[in-house]
Amino acid sequence: MQTASKKIINGWAMYDWSNSVYNLVITTTFFPAYYAFVTSTINFPNGISFLGRQYVNTELKDYVLASGFLVIALLSPILSSIADYKGNKKNFMRFFCYLGALSCSLLYFFDKDHVTLGLMCFMFAGIGFYGSQVFYNSYLPEIAAEKDQDRISARGFSFGYIGSVIMQMIGFGLVIAMPDSQTPLKITFLLVGIWWIAFAQITFNRLPIKPKSERKSKKHPLINGFHELQIVWNQVKQMPQLKRFLTAFFFYSMGVQTVMLVAIDFGIKELKLENTKLIITAVIIQVVAIAGALGMSRLSSLYGNIKILSLTICLWISVCIAGYFMKTEMHFYIIASLVGLVMGGIQSLSRSTYSKLMPQTKDTASFFSFYDVTEKLAIVIGLFSFGFIEGLTNNMRNSILVLVVFFVLGLFFLILTYRVQQKQTLTL
Repeated sequence: MQTASKKIINGWAMYDWSNSVYNLVITTTFFPAYYAFVTSTINFPNGISFLGRQYVNTELKDYVLASGFLVIALLSPILSSIADYKGNKKNFMRFFCYLGALSCSLLYFFDKDHVTLGLMCFMFAGIGFYGSQVFYNSYLPEIAAEKDQDRISARGFSFGYIGSVIMQMIGFGLVIAMPDSQTPLKITFLLVGIWWIAFAQITFNRLPIKPKSERKSKKHPLINGFHELQIVWNQVKQMPQLKRFLTAFFFYSMGVQTVMLVAIDFGIKELKLENTKLIITAVIIQVVAIAGALGMSRLSSLYGNIKILSLTICLWISVCIAGYFMKTEMHFYIIASLVGLVMGGIQSLSRSTYSKLMPQTKDTASFFSFYDVTEKLAIVIGLFSFGFIEGLTNNMRNSILVLVVFFVLGLFFLILTYRVQQKQTLTL
């Protein structure tokens, strides 16, 4: 196939521009800072009561977010099946976009008297973000030839980092204008929802709709998605390289996604960083991540995806070990820069590597549904493990150690993937 027109490619990438503000503003900086303020021991000296039990604030936040990922993992097979049946992934992508954006805006009403509302909006924002991402990712092999997928995948992430930094700076400006108030954070939640919906219209206007001739006939679209996952898994079992890569992806995603979701919580709780410093840190991460995504895309073209992914995992292991011993604000900035460098690269390369390794098929939604379910289940385990260990030991540093184990397992299976790749090359 040929790569689609520049207009379609940029339209696809613009969804990263629109929805990445959720990742940066909601999960990474403004919401963690506001959540820490609202649920502090001043307001809740005995912890937060939820479903008849007392929780450490960040422990509860991890469990709520993990629950959202579990919902997505269970829903995505059904969604992808219905989308193929209807032939219009775009409508489902639009629904989850609006769900996520509205939930972000409703966080404006989150305060110490409405903690449950805040946590539910936080969870549904995540469901909206990752639900739409299932369909967004599945467009990549439909609009890009294999030789262009690394480059176009990296472009999407780069657009996302640039757009989210701009939104971050808008929020930062509000914080500077009203330094002694929490109102700027609440206004930023509202703006995130507006930004997400507004720029997503570019994507919705440009992405194609599958022709009726290519739509699937399904007798049971509600359960067919799980059947299709079984079919995908049966194919994966016959492809040693893809099977080992997905196993590696499962383990290292437990670490990568958990670090990205809890890093700012660590800075707030362990290092007592102020809001302005947290925002600066997040901007540093995003700017460095642009270079990381583009740089690793170029390195992969020279040395191969598996080698560069393995190198990236080694860097992640180093980041976790350094994080465990981190004591000062400067250490946090240095480690945050390293996280940014490897964050964009590993996400972009993982997506394009999977796209290259999967068999030639028109059923891209099912294969990417399998990919997304794998990632979401990994995040559920990663977040639950992190929160459980913190709740058990009342020390967030101890939770970092389990992430090292996840990364080591991911590296082990990447090495196995590379060995299979070498055997196949020698056979050819």
